[in-house]
Amino acid sequence: MPARSNSGNSQPRWLFPFVVSVVFMLSALPLGRLAYTGVVSSLKGDMWPLLRDSALWDAVLNTLSTSFLGMVISLAIGTSFALALTLCNIRGKSILSFLFMLPMMIPPQVTALSWIGMTGPSSTLLKAIGLAPPLGSPQPLYSIAGIALLLGVQHAPLVYLSLRAGLLALPQDGIEAAKLSGASSWQVLKHIILPLAMPGLIAGAAISFVSGVGNFGIPAILGIPASIFTLPTLIYSRFSSFGSSTFGDIAMLSGMIAIISVLGLAIQERAMKGRDYRIIGLSGKAATFTLGPWRGLVETALWLGIFLMLVAPLMALVSSSLAPAYGVPLSLKTASLHAYEEILFRQAVTRTAFANSLFLATATSICLLVVTILTAYFLVRGKSRFMFLLSALVDIPYALPGVVISVSYVLLFAAPIPLLGVTLYGTLWIILLAYFSSFFAVSLKPMVSAFTQFDPALEEAARLAGAGFWRRMFDIILPLVGPAAGASVILVFLIACNELTVSALLWSAGTQTLGVVIYNLDDSGSFNLASALSVLVVIMVVVLMLLLELLGAKLPKGVVPWRN
Repeated sequence: MPARSNSGNSQPRWLFPFVVSVVFMLSALPLGRLAYTGVVSSLKGDMWPLLRDSALWDAVLNTLSTSFLGMVISLAIGTSFALALTLCNIRGKSILSFLFMLPMMIPPQVTALSWIGMTGPSSTLLKAIGLAPPLGSPQPLYSIAGIALLLGVQHAPLVYLSLRAGLLALPQDGIEAAKLSGASSWQVLKHIILPLAMPGLIAGAAISFVSGVGNFGIPAILGIPASIFTLPTLIYSRFSSFGSSTFGDIAMLSGMIAIISVLGLAIQERAMKGRDYRIIGLSGKAATFTLGPWRGLVETALWLGIFLMLVAPLMALVSSSLAPAYGVPLSLKTASLHAYEEILFRQAVTRTAFANSLFLATATSICLLVVTILTAYFLVRGKSRFMFLLSALVDIPYALPGVVISVSYVLLFAAPIPLLGVTLYGTLWIILLAYFSSFFAVSLKPMVSAFTQFDPALEEAARLAGAGFWRRMFDIILPLVGPAAGASVILVFLIACNELTVSALLWSAGTQTLGVVIYNLDDSGSFNLASALSVLVVIMVVVLMLLLELLGAKLPKGVVPWRN
């Protein structure tokens, strides 16, 4: 097979154009189409009526308010758990870390439904225990504060992961030296640990803010009933009321979301500028602070936090799914599996959604794995001057909110494909392509980690012995990166199967996904059916996370985020 040699490493000649073509199709083309539509609409003057619309600036203010407040909440929760579970002699760290990650893995619309079922006068759970507020009381979550609270809970694990990575890299010898010099635990934390871990804290805050800007499920379920619109839900509303200027408006609105997200990341870079964080000494195992008599109190606080953020909302979700109707008190006499029977055996739309989501998640995870194995091989082994640009183009769609990606694909495929005359809009295929763009980076990360740890000497020896590229790939490379490949498939399947933000604008009759059906059931007033379907989704999420946990020992460091 024709090949070129790069410093002792042989790659087939077709690999570079293949990777460039994939990145162009999944990143540059749809985002370029979005930018083109926004620029053309602006030049035509469509921008001015939009900018004069008070609904736009209300949505911008709501987006910034909920994202910022959610970031503050996620910082408080994530930092507390990261410091306690990483630095202190807490018992049951692995279980606590696993449970703390669950809110991030559970779809945002399910999180919103579970918290609605836990609060307010119609709460089945609160009625069962006699703590429900009086009928007619407002639902406290239908507010800016309610949206921000759930964004904070959902994104706290992002802060936890980012800060924890920095804490694990701290030098033990420097901390021990400070202790031997008489520094108290508080002084060590204040003057050594927190300054050195500040990059992780700032990065976690930025990721939390950007994630809040692009979140659709929580603002849709909590905000729309109270006429509180954020930019993603405003796009959804404008898209639903289709008009002559719809495409231009949603392109410009998507551009505003992208600008806010980029500004959030730019502020992170600005906050880091001028700070020089260098670690000298041994790291990799976090320092441990002995809590002494305070350990029981801290452990109680951590488990109480898990109960309030995860267990209690899920109990409310299960209670709502077992009640014959939303708001009916749950008891042994009223408890029923009717909602599960309805969604599993009588509702055709839920069966369609299960089939669609399973197909899309399976196809996305497997097809992306094939592509990302070759892409990761090229990015790690290659020497192209375009490597940085390619890596950036892969990351951009994942960094942007899902609604921006969905809008770009609407614009790209709203009309029939030239020459072919085939229309993808309104089919599963446009959702599949959008998933490819959104989750490319998720699939790629475990593979890049695996190739980075894989010694190329084995492959080079096989090449010198005459083995071609595909022979080396199947006999040497794939067996070594197999565990990471399995983790990649599970991670992408887990995210894609429950996704709502991307598919919210792309679905049509017959192409509904699980996320879309859960949202539509709640929107139509079938709260108990939405709760029952959500319970099944949570069970699936937990099972897949347990599979990742079982694979964790064989995976490169960092692939399974909650493992040490």
